Amino acid sequence: MRGLAPAAVAGFGLLAGALAALTAQRHTIDSLRIRLSCLEEAARTQQHANLANQQRLHWELLSKAIDNPELAEVLDVFKGPLSPQRRRQFLFANALYTNQLFAYRVGNISREEFFGLVRGLLQNPIVRDYWYAGQEQRATIADESDEAKLGRMVDELLRQLEDTDADEWWVVGETPPD
Repeated sequence: MRGLAPAAVAGFGLLAGALAALTAQRHTIDSLRIRLSCLEEAARTQQHANLANQQRLHWELLSKAIDNPELAEVLDVFKGPLSPQRRRQFLFANALYTNQLFAYRVGNISREEFFGLVRGLLQNPIVRDYWYAGQEQRATIADESDEAKLGRMVDELLRQLEDTDADEWWVVGETPPD
């Protein structure tokens, strides 16, 4: 028995040391998880701030072009010649659509809300003309981007709106799943 007691004490000591090491390691892992979660949230917040700054810059540029026909000519990437008035209308339609796009991307509105708001915008014939005039430009957007996916969704919605005879435009189309 006397010979086993020191071995048992040593065994318990090793076990206690291993448990202490595991506890310390677990604490370190939990701490790293919390730090990683904070960094991911900071990255999302920074991305939203970047999108907000981009939207502000986009609006400032469009405002200058809307106010100045000479600057608006620089943004005339639409098919066929446009009058200065029509170009300003298209630029404003772009601002309206882009505002909804950014609101969706930062999480201020859901995909369903985006769909409903765009469905309302498409009731305006100028917005529809703008959408058709920008088809070639939208075709250059990367296929898997949010903007391209939403653009295809709007294309399909516009097709459905034009194919329907219903006076109740607000019920046309189903929001596609995310």
